[in-house]
Amino acid sequence: MSTADILFDKLQHVTTAGPGCIYSRERCAELAPFVDAINELKKRRKAIILAHSYVNPEIVYGVADASGDSYQLAKIAKASDAEVIVFVAVRFMGETAKILNPGKTVLIPSEPDGCSLADSITGADVRKLKALHPGVPVLCYINTSAEVKAECDVCVTSSNVYDIVAKIPSRQIIFVPDKLMGKNVQEEMDRRGLDKELILWDGTCYVHEEYDPEMVRTLRDRHPGLQVMAHPECSPGILHLSDFVGSTSQLLKQMEKIDAPAYLMLTECGLSARLQVEMPQKQFVGTCSMCKYMKANNLADILRVLSEPKTRDFVEIPEDLRLKALACIERMFDYAG
Repeated sequence: MSTADILFDKLQHVTTAGPGCIYSRERCAELAPFVDAINELKKRRKAIILAHSYVNPEIVYGVADASGDSYQLAKIAKASDAEVIVFVAVRFMGETAKILNPGKTVLIPSEPDGCSLADSITGADVRKLKALHPGVPVLCYINTSAEVKAECDVCVTSSNVYDIVAKIPSRQIIFVPDKLMGKNVQEEMDRRGLDKELILWDGTCYVHEEYDPEMVRTLRDRHPGLQVMAHPECSPGILHLSDFVGSTSQLLKQMEKIDAPAYLMLTECGLSARLQVEMPQKQFVGTCSMCKYMKANNLADILRVLSEPKTRDFVEIPEDLRLKALACIERMFDYAG
């Protein structure tokens, strides 16, 4: 089969990843030359391409060597013997890969590489919080920059945050930057009967923040037996209406276990696209909730950074800052066991 035929065979079922993700035979034929060129060039560069589940499906299924959430991909990067890591996501994820892989070249192909959540807080903001609450440990979500991690005590992910907060030997805990996840963690600590007080920052992921409980109720009425699957960056009101809550990787695993008439995925629509490719027999409802930063990644820029990278494409972190951020991440491993 030609590359175009392979792409069409994989991607023809995708319908919920936004208007730019409709895969006709003609569209796949247009994408195929980029896919072939990237796959050839990455061999010559001894490179590995890591793609977050939220980026466009032609990247995930056309050129990526691995796909998943930021934590999964950072671990894969660390275990890889590749000389070059092309991290197709947003910059803070590339920074996490660089923190764990200081000797490797890490490239970010997208120019609008921000994140509403990570960009909501700076290292200076964390220092101010610590001055206001002396002696209180600071936990940061992995969706933060290297400079923020360097100012924090322990990093957490959406899959381990509840258990790590429960283990921290302090009643008060500063949690940054996601206020919605922080509220969900506070509710879980209360449910477990643990005396914890979380001091929260006012950051959110604009994609997960926009979900409306009334929309969930309406879709449940329209689709009897609907399974509602939510990411913990959503508001507590959304989580209360959900059948399962988990990280990107946990949502994928849960989908493999259950069978329902229809599914509503309350996270960035790239995950729904992955599920439509890998589980085409399952029905998904709802519209695309698209992250403009993740979807800014494209095949043309991946080809460019492999052939002629610009200075801004390289992820560089001063060594003193990298070591502080690394200590924050390593404490996560210690707490997670």
